[in-house]
Amino acid sequence: MIKQILSKLPKKVPKSESSDSSRSDSSSSTSFGNVFQCTNVGSTISSKLNVVKRVSSVVFPASMSAGVEAVDPCLSFKDVSNTQKQSLFISKLNLCCKIYDMSDPDKNSTEQDLKRQTLLELVDFVSSGSVKFTEPAIAALCKMCATNLFRVFPPKFRTSTAGGETEDEEPMFDPAWSHLQVVYDLLLQFINYNSLDVKVAKTHIDHAFILRLLDLFDSEDPRERDCLKTILHRIYGKFMVHRPFIRKSVSNIIYRFVFETERHNGIAEMLEIFGSVISGFALPLKEEHKIFLWRALIPLHKPKSVGIYHQQLTYCVVQFIEKDQRLASSVIKGLLKYWPVTNSQKELMFISELEEILEMTSMAEFQKIMIPLFRRMAHCLNSSHYQVAERAHLLWNNEHILNLITQNRQVILPMVFSALVHNAQSHWNQAVLNLTQNIRKMLSQMDEELVLACQRKIEEEDSGANAAAERRRVTWERLEAAAAAAGSVQSSSVGGGDVLVPVKSATCSVAC
Repeated sequence: MIKQILSKLPKKVPKSESSDSSRSDSSSSTSFGNVFQCTNVGSTISSKLNVVKRVSSVVFPASMSAGVEAVDPCLSFKDVSNTQKQSLFISKLNLCCKIYDMSDPDKNSTEQDLKRQTLLELVDFVSSGSVKFTEPAIAALCKMCATNLFRVFPPKFRTSTAGGETEDEEPMFDPAWSHLQVVYDLLLQFINYNSLDVKVAKTHIDHAFILRLLDLFDSEDPRERDCLKTILHRIYGKFMVHRPFIRKSVSNIIYRFVFETERHNGIAEMLEIFGSVISGFALPLKEEHKIFLWRALIPLHKPKSVGIYHQQLTYCVVQFIEKDQRLASSVIKGLLKYWPVTNSQKELMFISELEEILEMTSMAEFQKIMIPLFRRMAHCLNSSHYQVAERAHLLWNNEHILNLITQNRQVILPMVFSALVHNAQSHWNQAVLNLTQNIRKMLSQMDEELVLACQRKIEEEDSGANAAAERRRVTWERLEAAAAAAGSVQSSSVGGGDVLVPVKSATCSVAC
């Protein structure tokens, strides 16, 4: 009877089991209780939870998640409450800090797909405008971007010594671009975010971050350089406090490229950014900006690979001269300093750039450089490379340049007329010959007396040169005749039995 009564009483639970069950219940309620209260528990969520049941402590580092509730990063933003979306945003950012080897597509393919889907979710969430970029969110995003983007490029094994890509080289594409592209998109949307607190963001997008970002411009993937170009331009526009540092850092990159390595893949993209920056400079120009023109832009004409970025370089130089026309003479002096001697393709680029600069050059600035300029142009008119000679002749078809020449014809015509005469006499290309005749007719119409005076001077110089050549010929004939006579006398003396003592031996005997 007593046993029956005792069997009906409730059994006492051991302390260890009760404590374990209470711990598990409390931990589950604190970790995911709020999530389950605000979402429908269905097969979708249960399947997602089954994919990642264990959340590593790396996903929620203490520095990033201090005061932030940890939420499973595999949940979707639509499956959590509005109060938890911020925490989920940070959790997903931390999850995307994992780096995979993308050179092997079959390795960790499931994890790579999960990361890409998470990145796409983050981009959609930021573009929707629902995110609030608090300090933890900004720190987590900058950390994720730095972890994925900032990397050391492998050594360059290109055979070309020109540096950077050339027209004949195929661009190299990064195998991790499917992830990198989304990260760049997320970073760009973050910088463009309307309600972003710049004072808070600048502490994370600091000088170290910008330097690492500039290092990425040496990427051999043109798609990455194009993304970087847009992002750096947005940073320059939004973070005004960083503008001097960006200008100085880009100048240092250019100095190293010009004077040390002559190898860099992103010079064109950086110049494209600065073309826009220069157009926004206030007047009068600061001395710092003029130094950038003299020490960075003008020396960029020196490397052999100037053809890769010459269009962007010309645009930057033209923007400076549009701001201050007094810079034209110093720019032209720089062009003449780095003028190519043996590279005809570079010479064609220089002449084209020179034409654009001369179109904006005032008379006062033109007179400062017209003598060295047209000495160089006389060599170009005489060039045996028909394209260089043709391009130099076509400068005279520009109305503004022709007006400058006309008003200074007393100085310019004597320097170039001999080159035109030489072309008419001996140039091999018919197109160049026709252009030479057209310019001579133009000059005759401009100032016939001056042309006749130049013609007479050339004839006098030719006659003087011919007379000097005749005198040299007669002198050489006399020397040859004297040498022949001395040789005959020497041979006859040897035949008569006289002994010829070598000069060195005779000298030695006397000395002894």
